[in-house]
Amino acid sequence: MAAHSPSRLLRHGHSGICSSCGHRIDIYPRPDQRPIALHPTELTTHSVPATCRWHLSSGIAHPHDDGSDWCRIPHAALCPALTPHCQTSPYMNELRRQLAVRTRRLIDTGHLTPLPPAPDTPPTTTGHPARPVVSMLLDRYLSGGPLEHIHCVAQTRHRQRCPQPVLHPDSPAGTWRLLPTGPRRHHQPPLPDSLMAVYDLGFLPHAEQRRWRTQRCPNHAALTAADLTLTTWQIFDPSRHAAHVHTRLPHPAASRRRQG
Repeated sequence: MAAHSPSRLLRHGHSGICSSCGHRIDIYPRPDQRPIALHPTELTTHSVPATCRWHLSSGIAHPHDDGSDWCRIPHAALCPALTPHCQTSPYMNELRRQLAVRTRRLIDTGHLTPLPPAPDTPPTTTGHPARPVVSMLLDRYLSGGPLEHIHCVAQTRHRQRCPQPVLHPDSPAGTWRLLPTGPRRHHQPPLPDSLMAVYDLGFLPHAEQRRWRTQRCPNHAALTAADLTLTTWQIFDPSRHAAHVHTRLPHPAASRRRQG
């Protein structure tokens, strides 16, 4: 990819540190744009069960091997603070033990303070869902956090992440609506007919919806500044994200007062 590309994330993974064990992770997008944390080094394919093999193609992480002698593996399969989510092997168990020893050393020397596991949907002070479903560009997305906490992913001139929110007070806002739980994907079983709270941006201009989808503040919406991190949107799946389906609009008490 050209050096002047507006996104560096397709050229290499966004590296970080696991807050639970203190080890390096490489974060890549999956085909559905959901991020996944991979172990930073390749492992021999024969030492990794098929269910844990991943490979990279054009900056996208795919959940299978590519026929080569090497593969990548999710960090969750090795993280000492997590229960392995796939079948393990003796080689992986030994590598996991080595990481656990290093994690204990980091904790004992004060270089790591493991964070307690956070609830999936923490309460908010605004009455809005902790991870609202947003409708834009003819699709629905699950946000990574409350609307007011979604920040711009663009890089500033000082090579830092822009601190401005996407939900900017000077830009048009969406509207909370009760909409059918669908649309349903073709592979999903039938779902009961019900309504859910959705933050609807579909009536806004296309450029404004695209600004939300690319997770940019108004100042960076039309600029070619690089993305400093991945966006936090996930394609909404009614079956997989059932815990985030809310059947009431935010602030029902305030709505009743306005109607009165």
